[in-house]
Amino acid sequence: MSAPPRKPGRRSQQWFGRDGKQGFYYRSWLKGMGVPHEMFDGRPVIGICNTWSELTPCNSSFRELAEYVKRGVYEAGGFPLEFPVMSLGETQIRPTAMLYRNLAAMDVEESIRANPIDGVVLLMGCDKTTPALLMGAASVDLPTIGISGGPSLSGNWRGKPVGSGTGVIEMSEMVRAGTLSQDEFNEAEACMQRSKGSCMTMGTASTMACMVEALGMSLPENAAIPAVDARRFRLAHLSGRRIVEMVREDLRMSKVLTRKAFANAIRANAAIGGSTNAVIHLLAIAGRLGVDLSLDDWDAIGSRLPCLVNLKPSGQYLMEDFYYAGGLPAVLREIAAHLDLDAPTVNGRTLGENIAEAPCWNRDVIRPLAEPVRPEAGIAVLRGNLAPDGAVIKPSAASPHLLRHRGRAVVFEDIDDFKRRIDDEALEVDADSILVLKNCGPRGYPGMAEVGNMPLPPKLLRQGVTDLVRISDARMSGTAYGTVVLHVSPEAAAGGPLALVREGDVIELDVPGRRLHLEVDAAELARRRAQWTAPPPPARGWERLYVQHVQQAHLGADLDFLVGGSGDGVAGDSH
Repeated sequence: MSAPPRKPGRRSQQWFGRDGKQGFYYRSWLKGMGVPHEMFDGRPVIGICNTWSELTPCNSSFRELAEYVKRGVYEAGGFPLEFPVMSLGETQIRPTAMLYRNLAAMDVEESIRANPIDGVVLLMGCDKTTPALLMGAASVDLPTIGISGGPSLSGNWRGKPVGSGTGVIEMSEMVRAGTLSQDEFNEAEACMQRSKGSCMTMGTASTMACMVEALGMSLPENAAIPAVDARRFRLAHLSGRRIVEMVREDLRMSKVLTRKAFANAIRANAAIGGSTNAVIHLLAIAGRLGVDLSLDDWDAIGSRLPCLVNLKPSGQYLMEDFYYAGGLPAVLREIAAHLDLDAPTVNGRTLGENIAEAPCWNRDVIRPLAEPVRPEAGIAVLRGNLAPDGAVIKPSAASPHLLRHRGRAVVFEDIDDFKRRIDDEALEVDADSILVLKNCGPRGYPGMAEVGNMPLPPKLLRQGVTDLVRISDARMSGTAYGTVVLHVSPEAAAGGPLALVREGDVIELDVPGRRLHLEVDAAELARRRAQWTAPPPPARGWERLYVQHVQQAHLGADLDFLVGGSGDGVAGDSH
């Protein structure tokens, strides 16, 4: 057989469309897997970026999902090649999957660029895999389409719905208050997680799946189809077909992920009552593409929009109900007047065209714009002498009476200090106190773990107190709720003002006024700063590299040397 014809414009042909020993090398080894010669004839080579792992239960259906993608690629005349990348599951990884988001993004970027790939399908599920894959792929900027793994089936315990994360938090507080036994708590475990898939609340996994769709990076309906629903596999099949067409059209990520797309996603996040984690992830993705997006844009663009989706933790229902009610297309149609409808999407149509006829089948799950679950429910950005570079709060998950609050700080120097003292009956805390947790930001934990929604002291739970103002440089799970101020920037470990807060200081929170103020005069803060010492860096390895180069939360917590991209250039031969 003669060598395939050369097509210099297609990356894969710089491997496969060559005469001599180099073309021989690249084709021969793939033929050893049973690949026929005609697959090297210049057809688009599609990389299927797979985050399957048994250590990431949310992504455990991805082997099967990838096979459906391959069917679609073959049907459209492409050549699919599946490859693994680091899998990030918040359910198992310690200290936090967020510590490895940027490492996984490096894995994705270098795997795509180093291999004979013309277009990419991203299989992403548990929450950090979604931004990691989008970040890495964006830095290469090939035609790319995303497929989320989908939520698990609704949990059900003793005839009542229970949702991932949210149910755990609710029931664990009941155990701590003495109103639920440990045996009952254990019984609920299998009742909550009863199928493959990610959290079925509007946690970060479901939020980021909605962000993928709102950004235009997936086919419509991607966000909410349950992981085990046959329609999820059909969507994978169709996505396989579509990526081949995208390569032929040269529809790259940068043509889809414009500022309009990010503005649409911010508005969608408000309408779904989405996770605060989306703030950091979208800022990081935008940074890879050079899109002008800042923390203040979250407030300016989306904070005044209402929450329309009645899902836990902000509401009543679960992701299965959301899909049956119409899913994200129905939500986007409801807020269409606030969207840039001419934003392009990966299916070749505009966002407006995709949602023009989107039906809503249950108005209790997806409310009309005039009858929201919560008014003005987007992410609010707070500033003040305690957060010069900003902090965020999710008003839709907060207690309305605490959105304006002034109280005495109960201070925990780190998460270990918190765990040692929070259950102490002698802890000086009351319903007006403000819990402050330090050293849990990007550098401090390290990795910025989801510990910002600090559990309440048992003695207050027994008194019927269900919420306190909490302030931290940490993140919190998207499944969590409460009046929690997060992502305080600069963080304590970087010498931010949070590091200087002491027990008994008075703090004022004013969410409507977007203010977070520490009532300590500048001279006293200067004295405290003179006494402060930075924590020592990790000894070696990834953690050391991360701490040395991670940006602060208001910039997306990417590594400084990863911001931007290097394109899809082909390196020199390996032989």
